[in-house]
Amino acid sequence: MCTTMKQSAIANSKRLVIKIGSALLVHADGSLRETWLEALAQDVANLRAKGTHVILVSSGAIALGCEVLKFKKRPDRLEEAQAAAAVGQIQLAQAYQTYFRAHDYTTAQLLLTLDDMENRPRYLNARNTVSELLEHGVIPVINENDTVATSEIRFGDNDRLAARVAQMASADTLILLSDINGLYDADPRDNKTAKLVSVVDAVTPEIEKMAGPPAQQGVGSGGMVTKIGAAKIALSGGCSMIIMNGEKNSPITRLTGGESCTIFNAGTNPLAVRKRWIQGMMAPKGFLHIDAGAVIALKRGASLLPAGVTDTLGNFDRGDLVAFIGPDGHTTGQGLISYNSLDAAKLQGQNMRNADSILGYAGRSALVHRDDLVLL
Repeated sequence: MCTTMKQSAIANSKRLVIKIGSALLVHADGSLRETWLEALAQDVANLRAKGTHVILVSSGAIALGCEVLKFKKRPDRLEEAQAAAAVGQIQLAQAYQTYFRAHDYTTAQLLLTLDDMENRPRYLNARNTVSELLEHGVIPVINENDTVATSEIRFGDNDRLAARVAQMASADTLILLSDINGLYDADPRDNKTAKLVSVVDAVTPEIEKMAGPPAQQGVGSGGMVTKIGAAKIALSGGCSMIIMNGEKNSPITRLTGGESCTIFNAGTNPLAVRKRWIQGMMAPKGFLHIDAGAVIALKRGASLLPAGVTDTLGNFDRGDLVAFIGPDGHTTGQGLISYNSLDAAKLQGQNMRNADSILGYAGRSALVHRDDLVLL
């Protein structure tokens, strides 16, 4: 059942996030595991050939920087860790570019912080950037922006970051490549009878107790505790999550071939979760009066275009909730708008193709994208 479930999770994923731990990418002496990265690039190329969009969340910058700066171990001082991250990030980006270029794929680097995820405009910018890169066939490589961290670089940040990225990108599956086979019912390092938990349908207190303390050795900084935290984030966004041992070459090929792992089953999909969230939102910041043609188009699953808008009311920003008022005066739906109220008013009744000349910039392709609206 587990093998079928994980194969289905990968095969049916339109968007897949793969998180790569430092211990997999970097040798203990701080040098890059080039053969491993070359094999991973082939794995990702195979996924792309099947039409799957892939996002990588990669650790390793600090570990690579430590080797260049001759640090004998992972720094305890924030300033040294930031310096190592600044140096190592260049090494990391160059490595990904080199190995993916061999398969005719372009990589892009994005450095994010928790603030980027919590600040609505910056979150939307990051989400839109990732979506645009994927649409152009580019493979985003995302890391936490450790060089500007204002608090200590905590362990497990990239596990949680990967889950937040999966949420942001509406990914179907998140794969955490680790140095352990998955979640065990006891610590396998201390208990030889520990059993691998193949399927988790919900993160219960019992599951959390199995995680144990975070790891504090080697070049990595995470542990099972952070991975369980990532699972909670991923599942809440309708994204399934897999933990597997990625130490050997070609981890994705091995995973689809039946290698053991733990799969956290979301039981739903990201779009359904997003739609329920939008439907449950209250107190819209603005109202768009739409004509009968727009109502028909929305019922057919289309986005809301400005040509069908007859009036714009309210003071709202990009990403705010707006309600749609049909010609009969009743609310027909609501969604998250892609423009502020001033620009939306300028666009109403116009063809979207003219948005650039009307606004002076090229914005989103619809006032409200179909993925960002619900009918009521």
